[in-house]
Amino acid sequence: MPKYIIEREVPEVEKLKGRDRQATALKSVRALREIGPEIQWLHSYVSNNKTHCVYVADNEELIHEHSERSGFPANKITEVEWLLEPVMAEE
Repeated sequence: MPKYIIEREVPEVEKLKGRDRQATALKSVRALREIGPEIQWLHSYVSNNKTHCVYVADNEELIHEHSERSGFPANKITEVEWLLEPVMAEE
């Protein structure tokens, strides 16, 4: 399955605490369950007014569908071509 990085502009997302963080994750997971196993959320990086989410999905249209169902914007979607890791420096 292709891997995607989704940039979401979410004002003050970095200020979420406790139950609000849990509710945000639950909202996303519920949308994923509605769509089916063709899309998976791996994790998200939260910073100033943005999240950068890592998903695997059969196609980009599923990312857009998740955005519509969850209510979280998908301001920029980038398909990952390949992964560069420190272990690649070892031979």
